[in-house]
Amino acid sequence: MRTARLAAALVLAALACAACGKEGSPPTKGPAAGKLPEYRVAAGFELPRSSTWRKAKSRGRFIVGAKEDQPYLGEKDPATGTYSGFDIEIAKMVSASLGLDPRRIEFRTIASANRETALQNGQIDFYVGTYTINDNRKKLVGFGGPYYLAGQGLLVRDDEKDITGPGDLDGKRVCSAAGSTPYQRIQQDYPKADLVAYDTYSVCVDNLLTYQVDAVTTDDAILIGYAAKVPDELKVVGKPFSKEPYGIGVPRRDNALRLAVDDALAAGEKNGDWEKAYDATLGLSGVPAPKPPAIDRYPAN
Repeated sequence: MRTARLAAALVLAALACAACGKEGSPPTKGPAAGKLPEYRVAAGFELPRSSTWRKAKSRGRFIVGAKEDQPYLGEKDPATGTYSGFDIEIAKMVSASLGLDPRRIEFRTIASANRETALQNGQIDFYVGTYTINDNRKKLVGFGGPYYLAGQGLLVRDDEKDITGPGDLDGKRVCSAAGSTPYQRIQQDYPKADLVAYDTYSVCVDNLLTYQVDAVTTDDAILIGYAAKVPDELKVVGKPFSKEPYGIGVPRRDNALRLAVDDALAAGEKNGDWEKAYDATLGLSGVPAPKPPAIDRYPAN
């Protein structure tokens, strides 16, 4: 069993190295292209009150900020430059609803710390990448959605029987990213856990697979993505113990675009595209599609 875990850890390590673009690295594992939804482009769609949309229409495509290192959420294949994952599908679904061919989207990797700046200076038209909506961020950018309600969760090995939620962490080695909100929550609310920190979650997952830690904690959506990489080795357990509503970031003053994004998300949820996108990406972990959260159509500020 430990040999199998080590092999799985090596698979994840190789996949992580693929993001470094090293020669000979295996391609990033992603959703099967043939099982991804196809999104119908809205014919004759117009949004003249949105300066962002007008610029995108003129160039013939949206420029979308995304993550490139989150399995089955936002991941970039270094060999082809192709992005894949649930967030990427959400961006495509919205683009089609706003009248622009999703196959022409130009995705750009934007680090979390640079998201607001990228939207403010027009580097991107909108951002989709595990972007939690909160009041402080609303002072800087606008948000469509939310389109997914994440929450802090726990990732364990598939043969783990003793950990079913955060109440079972006393004396257990729990890994998270140094300085992260999930790390701080475990430190504050579950002080009897043996907390371990690394710079990245991929290192935590490697240590989980090789029995050096008992659990990994961060947003459940990210954990679901890791579980989907090696579903026979890892699983997400228990219910989320925080609320992280993921939204689509847009320029703060472009309320016309924000509300159109809300409409696009609502349409995708109603016609089944949202669920198809989930099933083809995060759903590969075996976790069924949840009910999408209610869209927050907050007034202009």
